[in-house]
Amino acid sequence: MAETTPEETPDPAPAAPKPDTRAERRAARLARQIGAFARAHGGSTEANVAYIGERGARIVLVGADGVWGDLVAPSHGIAQAAVVRAGVPVREELDGELGGRMRSGRYEWARMAGIQIGGRANT
Repeated sequence: MAETTPEETPDPAPAAPKPDTRAERRAARLARQIGAFARAHGGSTEANVAYIGERGARIVLVGADGVWGDLVAPSHGIAQAAVVRAGVPVREELDGELGGRMRSGRYEWARMAGIQIGGRANT
């Protein structure tokens, strides 16, 4: 019987990495939410994805009608996948032009001025 040397033993084929189904499901759910927002606010929605540390990434959406909203994804990769899957154009930064289109409603104004105007005392 012939002896085999380490050079002659075939290496087992490396296993293909398993797809992260949990991340895919999360991206799909975010994409559905992004699509629903786009349909409700004029269709031509734009997005900005920003890293927010350990928490993940924030997806800011601005609709054609100026209404804006945001979603938080557990990672920047999931956020990017969700936006691409939803077919929404992504801006590299939330610049003045995109920010100028954003319209704040009563809720946002109340939250911004909560303690100063009509909110509970800060003592």
